[in-house]
Amino acid sequence: MNEVVLRSILDGVVVTAEVVTLAILVAAPLALTVALARVSRFKLVRGAALVYVEFLRGTSALVQLFWVYFVLPELGFAISAFVAGFVVLGVNASAYAAEVIRGAILAVPRPQLEAAGVLGLSTTTTMSRVVLPQAWPVMLPALGNVAIDVLKASALVSLITVSDFTREVTRWATTGVIDVTLAFSLLLVGYLLLSVPITWGGHLLEKRSRRHLSTFGEG
Repeated sequence: MNEVVLRSILDGVVVTAEVVTLAILVAAPLALTVALARVSRFKLVRGAALVYVEFLRGTSALVQLFWVYFVLPELGFAISAFVAGFVVLGVNASAYAAEVIRGAILAVPRPQLEAAGVLGLSTTTTMSRVVLPQAWPVMLPALGNVAIDVLKASALVSLITVSDFTREVTRWATTGVIDVTLAFSLLLVGYLLLSVPITWGGHLLEKRSRRHLSTFGEG
């Protein structure tokens, strides 16, 4: 494997890391907002959030990506392939993450909410100081899985000309510069290695959150 090929593949890895990072940054605030809307006391808000979640979970991420990249320009909204990639992946992931957060919120024992009400805490304070600190450790493992899914789905951006890890490796494989077996084995191992920081980071957050929850409980 010559220097030019190696450089292009490494550049592809960097692009993949950028897409995944930006997608997660898009997904995080959206997921929290939608999750809170899903448990809102207002029926209209809950309904709108439900439509958002079911639409994104019920349609293919690939079709969503193609629609944004190919259809939006036809409607007068030009968007680059890179931006389309991380935005679509982030929005798609937010639907799954929102359900994870919602489940964790609902898992908080009801007496905790009743106690907050007795103390006269506002809804916002109850959610931020009582509910979310206890829900956080519960939701972390599943949110880690969503992040890994974003990494795996990031290979889809290669189909809209983003020069990510998958596109660069397959480009050299299809032109015969590197062996096909080597190329796709490299992709398998490469994505596995890229998932390691996400997995380790998730485990670290879980340990820290459990310690924080213990302190919270003692307090």
